[in-house]
Amino acid sequence: MKKLVLMVAAGSALALSANAALAGKDRTGAEVVKAVCAQCHADGRDGAPKIGSAADWGTRMSQGMSTLTSHAIRGYRGMPAHGGESALTDLEITRAIIYMIIPKSEAHASLNKPMVNAEISGKELYAKRCGSCHASGKDGAPRSDDFQAWGPRIAKGIDGLTESAVNGHNKMPSRGGLASVSDAEVRSAIEYMITTASSKFAKQQVVTPR
Repeated sequence: MKKLVLMVAAGSALALSANAALAGKDRTGAEVVKAVCAQCHADGRDGAPKIGSAADWGTRMSQGMSTLTSHAIRGYRGMPAHGGESALTDLEITRAIIYMIIPKSEAHASLNKPMVNAEISGKELYAKRCGSCHASGKDGAPRSDDFQAWGPRIAKGIDGLTESAVNGHNKMPSRGGLASVSDAEVRSAIEYMITTASSKFAKQQVVTPR
């Protein structure tokens, strides 16, 4: 009997510890996905869009991030409100959605170091060239602070976006007009802009008081 009581007490302590962790107000998208979202989104259970799948998330992104966030917060179809974890804040849920759409975004959240095979970082290339159009949205370029504008484009995946930028797309010349820029550097700049835009979007979300 004593052993059973100790086991129950230990289980309760673990549950309280888990709940305390989930109650944090500054969890990253990766942390939330690992703790909550992955149980369905890792393998697409019950039709949930898979983590990192451009095909799964592309059509949903056409609804806009605000709609996606609203669905996750309030519950949608088989998904319960807040993923079944009421302690999660709206901000944390938004970060989790962004992470599932582009799981490398947080891994490259600090892009002040060059990627492998890149001479300059995405941040440096943006300052040197990309910002001349993407800062203001010149000629239809998605602004570096507007995650909504990147939404439909993310359906192509980072590889697809990189290919378009390398080869030229619409009014954007090949490699942004810098022939010496490598594919890795172009990719790094794209990841920098998407990360910057997604981070700003997440911070703008209102955290629902509980």
